[in-house]
Amino acid sequence: MDAFLISTAIVALAEIGDKTQLLALLLSARFRRPWPILAGIFVATIVNHALAGAVGAWLTTQLGAQGLRILLGVSFLAMAAWMLVPDKLDDTDEAARPRSHLGVFGTTLVAFFLAEMGDKTQVATVMLVARFDAYAAVVTGTTLGMMLANAPAVWLGDRLTRKLPVRAIHVVSALIFLALGIAALLAG
Repeated sequence: MDAFLISTAIVALAEIGDKTQLLALLLSARFRRPWPILAGIFVATIVNHALAGAVGAWLTTQLGAQGLRILLGVSFLAMAAWMLVPDKLDDTDEAARPRSHLGVFGTTLVAFFLAEMGDKTQVATVMLVARFDAYAAVVTGTTLGMMLANAPAVWLGDRLTRKLPVRAIHVVSALIFLALGIAALLAG
């Protein structure tokens, strides 16, 4: 249960102000059809995080306990620093350009999947699966965290994000990653 709850909380916090949340806002403004957008986000996240989780599970089999502990500790510390760097949706980013011939669901699925590649939440999924060795709990938790952060962005759009203290939320996320990194490094 810890793996699920921690994964949900970390990703929900990390996603606020993230480029994929900005993409959710863009898609919502463009298409104004929340259900297919949310379905596309959900499917893209499940597939993306399932693949990321598989990498995390593979890491646990390839590294010894000491190597895994050090890798996780350093990775969590790096994520803490990365959380303090604000994301922006690049206008030239291929994933940000909706393709209307795919339909709302298809456009969201493709754009969200591509935008999530190498993103903080994908990297966090890899690390959390490796840390907890609980593939299903982490992938379910990170997917729920993505939906908790992105559903309000799709439904409430711009109004909600202007009222949230995004910087404070990123600092809290960074502190959580910092604590996890220190705990992993000191566990040996």
